[in-house]
Amino acid sequence: MTTAEQNFQLLQEIEANRDFLLSAYEQNPELLKHAEPRIKQLFDKTWAQKEGFSEQLPFGVQRGISLIELIMFIVIISVALTGILQVMNQVMRHSADPLIHKQAMAVAESLLEEIELQDFISADGTNVAVTPANRATAYHIVADYNGFTTGGAGISDINGVAVPGLGSYNASVVVANEAFNGIAAASAVRITVTVTDPETNPIVIDGYRTAY
Repeated sequence: MTTAEQNFQLLQEIEANRDFLLSAYEQNPELLKHAEPRIKQLFDKTWAQKEGFSEQLPFGVQRGISLIELIMFIVIISVALTGILQVMNQVMRHSADPLIHKQAMAVAESLLEEIELQDFISADGTNVAVTPANRATAYHIVADYNGFTTGGAGISDINGVAVPGLGSYNASVVVANEAFNGIAAASAVRITVTVTDPETNPIVIDGYRTAY
């Protein structure tokens, strides 16, 4: 993609070529007589502008647009489009791609389901805090997931094996006692799972787990 500076330089080159062409015809009237009608029109228009007239068509040529003027128009439009496209690129860069958003949502829902399937209370008190490495090897209850985080290492399955393509995603969990549907806070917890995608956009979902 050309930059605004490159377009400006191209515009200057076109102007220089135009001036050179008009100068050549001005110094050689015989050459101008055999020129194409649009060249005559361009020369007459330029001459009229120099002399201060609004119109001057001694050759009786119908007005139109020259190739050079068309090129200049295209260059000006391209400069404007460059600015518009730069703004669009900025907007797109900070917008979550639908596929990325759906992937982050799937990760969050999977982790939330894993937590909700755990026991609410430990029968023997052997439960330990959850880490990416001990999710499948140690006994956990729901509360053990409070503070769980992938620590910037990407998403792994319950056995600690990294999931291909999810190395730029990360997850964290907060579990807190909260009353739910008439059940006291001591017997219910709210689980909040947050997943960040590669653009650091957060996806947050909640779920509840009760002792009953």
